[in-house]
Amino acid sequence: MVDREAFAALLGDEGQALLGSLELYEPDRELSVATRLRRTYAPELVSAALGQARLRQRAAAKFGAEDAARMYFTPNGLEQSTRAGVAAYRAERFLRSGVERPADLCCGIGGDAIALARAGMHVLAVDHDPLTCDVVRANAAALGLGDRIEVRCQDVADADLSGCDAVFVDPARRGGKGRIFDPEAYSPPLSWAVEVARQFRHSALKVAPGIPHEMVPDEAEAEWISDSGDVKEAVLWFGTSEPARSSPVRATLLPGGHSLSARGLPDPPVGQVGRFLYEPDGAVVRAHLVAEVAADLGGRLIDPTIAYVTCDEAHSTPYATGYGITDVLPFQLKRLRALLRERGIGVATIKKRGSAVEPAELRKKLKLEGPGECTVFLTRVAGAPTVLLGQPLGTQAAAGDP
Repeated sequence: MVDREAFAALLGDEGQALLGSLELYEPDRELSVATRLRRTYAPELVSAALGQARLRQRAAAKFGAEDAARMYFTPNGLEQSTRAGVAAYRAERFLRSGVERPADLCCGIGGDAIALARAGMHVLAVDHDPLTCDVVRANAAALGLGDRIEVRCQDVADADLSGCDAVFVDPARRGGKGRIFDPEAYSPPLSWAVEVARQFRHSALKVAPGIPHEMVPDEAEAEWISDSGDVKEAVLWFGTSEPARSSPVRATLLPGGHSLSARGLPDPPVGQVGRFLYEPDGAVVRAHLVAEVAADLGGRLIDPTIAYVTCDEAHSTPYATGYGITDVLPFQLKRLRALLRERGIGVATIKKRGSAVEPAELRKKLKLEGPGECTVFLTRVAGAPTVLLGQPLGTQAAAGDP
């Protein structure tokens, strides 16, 4: 872990020259590269530069290669930072609400502050860790946003927020033992963040996607967000002026920006497996909006406890991935293995919902061979362990012509 002195040296002329020489960093050559560089540079500076090179490579997935190559990170800061696309989406929501000067509390390495500033706002970024604050300032300068991001190093509870017209709070959700699941064990606790949010016309609190629905304050809109199919976070919005605010719950899928709101529907009907199966996006499932997807598809559940929707006709929806189902059979290893061998299946995507079977273990036992591909669903149908075989719907099938 780099300290403030080493990080400051990294920002100097010598450190910048060293970082520039590591733009094509290759992890498998780190030992030989470090040995060579230590003949010219101080060991502490070489270690700091190599650490940044490693983090920048990892950060490309979250921030894009161009920004990641200019930014600075800490290991924990990168791990807990918001993906750039998600931060940009949230910044746009603030902007549409007329926010001009938000406060980013618990700002970490500055991912959200950067998105807010790029959207045209002037941001107050607050964090209690001195090194983290150094990193935020360096990132703001590196991206040409130094005049839009003010950084204060202090406890967020002591921050003077006068002049701010909105707050965004991203509490720490990791501790010495890993992830923290109790929102009141966040740092700061969710209850503190809610009280701060209530003091402003517009506010947003980032929470873990597993937050229980009953912990969402009555006046907040809860939004579950997925990016490229992966559920990233939930956000509690206060004072939202979004046109769709008739619902307190929504699921948003990025990068497309599709947003599904609750309509107060009853539980979907349950019935036999049809020709098509739809797997709702994880954000839809977390937001408890499977009934809305089922209604839009004219479908039914295969089991009252399983979030798979089945239909007799193919439909197109951004909120679920569709599959054409070829086989439905009780789960029996020998029978499944024989069927896959008969079909010449050598590549299988194995998915599970409501099954105790581990896909990795099953794959070993299936001993797949052949040129064919399919998707294997391990699930329950009417309470019974069941296997479904299918193929992802292509453009033609999704349009309604299977």
